[in-house]
Amino acid sequence: MLAVAGPSPLWYLTRGTGAVALLLLTASVVLGVLNSGNRTFQAWPRFTTSGVHRNVSLLVLVLLAIHILTAEMDTFAPVGWPAVLVPFTSSYRAIWLGFGTLAFDLLLAISITSIARPRIGYRTWRLVHWGAYFTWPLALVHSFGTGTDARLSWMKMVAFVCGVAVVAAAAWRLADGWPSRAGVRVTSGAAATVGLIAIAAWSLQGPLRAGWARRAGTPPSLLGARAPAAGASGAPSGGGAATGGVAAPSGGIGILPLSTFVTGSLTETGPDQSGLVTVTLRLSSSGASADVAEVVLRGVSSGGGVSMQSSAVSFGPSSAPSQYQGTVTALEGSQIAAAVTSASGGPLSLGLDLQIDSTSGSVQGTLNVQAARAERRH
Repeated sequence: MLAVAGPSPLWYLTRGTGAVALLLLTASVVLGVLNSGNRTFQAWPRFTTSGVHRNVSLLVLVLLAIHILTAEMDTFAPVGWPAVLVPFTSSYRAIWLGFGTLAFDLLLAISITSIARPRIGYRTWRLVHWGAYFTWPLALVHSFGTGTDARLSWMKMVAFVCGVAVVAAAAWRLADGWPSRAGVRVTSGAAATVGLIAIAAWSLQGPLRAGWARRAGTPPSLLGARAPAAGASGAPSGGGAATGGVAAPSGGIGILPLSTFVTGSLTETGPDQSGLVTVTLRLSSSGASADVAEVVLRGVSSGGGVSMQSSAVSFGPSSAPSQYQGTVTALEGSQIAAAVTSASGGPLSLGLDLQIDSTSGSVQGTLNVQAARAERRH
């Protein structure tokens, strides 16, 4: 089960329209491939395929317009309006958002040239229309790289179904009319195979692994942790403290900033008499610091998660696991930010990027700890 804080309808709408748009884009690409072949189907005439292909493509654009509008209206991620048409200009996951912008630009170009086809001629239209073959992998990479659902089973199934459909259509098209232009067919097939393998390898090493939110370019403010202080050197080892940082406000948790791999469990109880459920995350690291963290979320069960109404966070070394205490300050899917303080030390900012197996209740991910600047009181 994933905990979500104050689930925004805009956030759900952005995710939903993005996933459905990917499915419909896949259907559009498959129909376009089938329509370009030499074979005809008696039960499915070519003009029918062309009409469905055109209507599905228009529906993709409508869904993308809603997807973009809701993403801009939702204030959680600072996407920025220029990034809608200009790739790689957003401060939020610029590379992976940029791939989506490229796919959208290509779809716009294809749609505009299709409308203007009588004026620009068949050859120009066909040249631009070849860009449709690039929109699908760009959209797929965008969905995994920018979205928050890459590690969820339903999103993996969506990607699998889309991949199988496109591969099957491409294989049918390459075999259609064989062996004419055998060299072009073999080269195209090899390039497509290499591209799919590259996307699969990237997914396994990137979005499907814990810690992707930080590596993808999410602003530190959204992760609940500031970037490492200037002068820090070296990457933190799994389970250990980063070197070159500053001493912790209070002894026992090592050197800050700290980045460590954590494992643990998720339990859910309730609902109670007031209709609220309680989700408890218990996490610990296995490195030299052996830090322990517990996050308790209480709220209304909603859409496979919890709409948080209250929270409690404790953190510290294994010898004093409740040394620091505080609350959750930001929650987005399985990314948690918290602020904690102790009587003997300064405030800390915690950032958790977790992968949760809702079936077994096991949790793993990355814990990042930064020294936070205490608020000035007047």
